[in-house]
Amino acid sequence: MSQIITQRVRTSRRSLLKGLTAAGARIAIGLPPLTSMFNSLGTAYAATPETVAAGAAPLEKPIESRFVLWFNGNGIPERYWIPAEEGCDYELTPCLAPLAAWRKDVHVLSGVDNAAASGKGNGHTNSMSGLMTGMDFTGRGPSGPSIDQIIANKIGGDSRFRSLQIGVAQESFGESMQRNMSWAGYEQALPPEMIPHRLFDRLFGAREEGWVNRKRSILDTVMADASALEKKLPGDDKTRIDEHLSGIRDLERAIAGLPPQYAHIDPPDFDGDMKDWPRIAKLQSDLLVQALAMRQTRVASYMLTKCQSLTRFPWLGYTSARHHDYTHAADKTSGADGTDGIHVLRDICRWHVEEFAYLVAKLESVPEGDGNLFDHTSLIFAHEHAEANPHKNSGLAMIVAGGSKKLAKGSHTRVTGTVGDVYVTVADEVVGAGIGKFPTATKKLGALLT
Repeated sequence: MSQIITQRVRTSRRSLLKGLTAAGARIAIGLPPLTSMFNSLGTAYAATPETVAAGAAPLEKPIESRFVLWFNGNGIPERYWIPAEEGCDYELTPCLAPLAAWRKDVHVLSGVDNAAASGKGNGHTNSMSGLMTGMDFTGRGPSGPSIDQIIANKIGGDSRFRSLQIGVAQESFGESMQRNMSWAGYEQALPPEMIPHRLFDRLFGAREEGWVNRKRSILDTVMADASALEKKLPGDDKTRIDEHLSGIRDLERAIAGLPPQYAHIDPPDFDGDMKDWPRIAKLQSDLLVQALAMRQTRVASYMLTKCQSLTRFPWLGYTSARHHDYTHAADKTSGADGTDGIHVLRDICRWHVEEFAYLVAKLESVPEGDGNLFDHTSLIFAHEHAEANPHKNSGLAMIVAGGSKKLAKGSHTRVTGTVGDVYVTVADEVVGAGIGKFPTATKKLGALLT
């Protein structure tokens, strides 16, 4: 951040810009990280302006950590995803190439075992249950909570949203286990919000027809509050608030400009699935970054595509089959035979990583304290399988990113451990959630820590 203050106005990180729409709907917009929220060491002030004015000492506390669990359906083509070399000098594979600019900020893992993937299910459902919860698939859902909810139960209580569940590709196919990655407990799904219009409403307040028709902005309701606050702030904070509000307005325009059918979820028997999912993914990532920056939540799950994903990929030129078809028929699928079929899977997985890289870039663009939002966010990227065709549950590949100075980064490591070992290591040693245990965890992975 360009300037960190020691003696000027102190702004609470809990401050909100408030207003009412013409229809009487309440609007609340959180502030981005401001220089007046942090001391000279980049530590957040815990006291509110009111308590400081009353003579209370400006208590300080470390900037809170965040956690994001990112998921893509189906497995990977290992030859194009997993590096051949270990350590810091590994060569980026075609699937991982979009992360070149953040190579020093990610830790690529392979060899991870999904130790709870056996039992009833179709290969995907039981694997998904084991991946997210470390527990068996019951036939309708998992037997317990997912890792994001375990972490949210520890650190999410002081946020407006204990956690956010975000999705992109709708894919109504399948049962609850295919469509959800977050679970509150035994067979209790927490569905992802897949419609940008609705996610925007949750974060900022109910929209009305004027907003939909792009005749008014949701910001119109809070401008008086914003102007009053800016009069008390230093110049760089005023600029930051103006940029923040402009970013929200850009999101308004982008969402309002979506085709009308993008505001609705397709019925279960819909077989088109030809929407522009990259466009939706970026909007959803933008909204997630806003939520994390404004302290609306500290925990989120992000489901780019569903378990046993059936997405088509017109933006890649692949429409003759769906993703799941390509994974099981790489040598037979029309228009993608033999080697070409494997290249289709390579290109699909590279798109997945491109969207993950977009989220990383957005997090990194938000200054916060003595660093940025990415520095204070830990991300785990996972699939329900390793090699896709055989539904392989051993040797999974994962990516761990961000997570401050506690996370060892810039390497590829073949680990001997479970998904649960990865989760507990990151949750306790990097995020500081103190979950202590996970059903398939037996140890901490020292290779992930500095």
